[in-house]
Amino acid sequence: MQRKPAVAGQFYPGSAEQLTNELSRLIPDFSPKQHVYGVISPHAGYVYSGAIAGQLFARTVIPATVLIIGPNHHGSGAPAALHPDGEWLTPLGAVPLNARLNELLLQHGAYLQSDRVAHQREHSLEVQLPFIQYLRPNITISTLCLGHGDYAALRAIGIGIAVALREFGEDVLIVASSDMTHYESAESAHIKDQMALERVVAFDGNGLLEVCRNKRITMCGVAPAVVMLEAAHELGASKAEVVAYGTSGDVTGDNREVVGYAAVMVE
Repeated sequence: MQRKPAVAGQFYPGSAEQLTNELSRLIPDFSPKQHVYGVISPHAGYVYSGAIAGQLFARTVIPATVLIIGPNHHGSGAPAALHPDGEWLTPLGAVPLNARLNELLLQHGAYLQSDRVAHQREHSLEVQLPFIQYLRPNITISTLCLGHGDYAALRAIGIGIAVALREFGEDVLIVASSDMTHYESAESAHIKDQMALERVVAFDGNGLLEVCRNKRITMCGVAPAVVMLEAAHELGASKAEVVAYGTSGDVTGDNREVVGYAAVMVE
C-alpha cells in the first residue's frame, strides 16, 4: 500500500520539476561527505528550513537504507508507530519501505507497533524524504512516528533500534526530524536552542529532555532526537556537531516570533 503525500504543494513543491529545481538550489555542492550514524534535520516548509536541511544532507553520505524518526504532531495512531510494508510516494517517485529492517525493528524495538494511522497526516517524516531521494534515488526506508515519552522508554527504543541495525548488517542513516524553539523572539530562541543543543552535543538524552521541560524549550522532535542519540551512541558514535542553525526570522526579516532550526551530525 502507498502512503500518499500529505503536504506536497504546501511544505514543498508539488511537481517533480519544481521540487527538483528547489532541491538543487537548497543542497550545495560539498566534498568530502561524511559517514555518520545519525542526523537531526528540521522539518518546516522548505522556504523556512530547507537551506538548513540542505546544508546537512549535502555533507552526509546517504546509504542505501534510511530510518526516519519524526514526532507525532497530531496525536493519532500508536505512540511508537512504525509504518508497515509498502512504499511512500513523493513527487520524485515511490520509495519502498524496507520489510526486513521493519521486521527487525519490531522484533527488537521496545514499544514499537506496526501502524499506518499515525503517519497519514504527519509532515515531519515526509519533508525529509525528497532531500534523501534527490541525493540517493534508489533507497529504501523505515519510518517511525513517535509521541512523547520519558527517558527510560526513549532509551529502550534507541537501544532496540541499535540491536536491530546491528542484525540488519548494512549501513543505515538515522534521521531524527525536529524543529527547535517555536514562536518566541529570535533572541530567546537562540538562547534556549543553545541550551538544548549543548545537551545534544554531549550525548545527554536525559539532560535534553530535562532542559526542554525545565526551560520550556518547544523542541517538537525532542523524542526522536533522544532516540537517535541513544541508538547512535550504542552503535559507537562519539561525536555530535551542529553544522547549521537559523530561524524563520532569517528568511522573513521578522524576529518577533520565530521558529528555530538546527542541523546536527552524529558520527
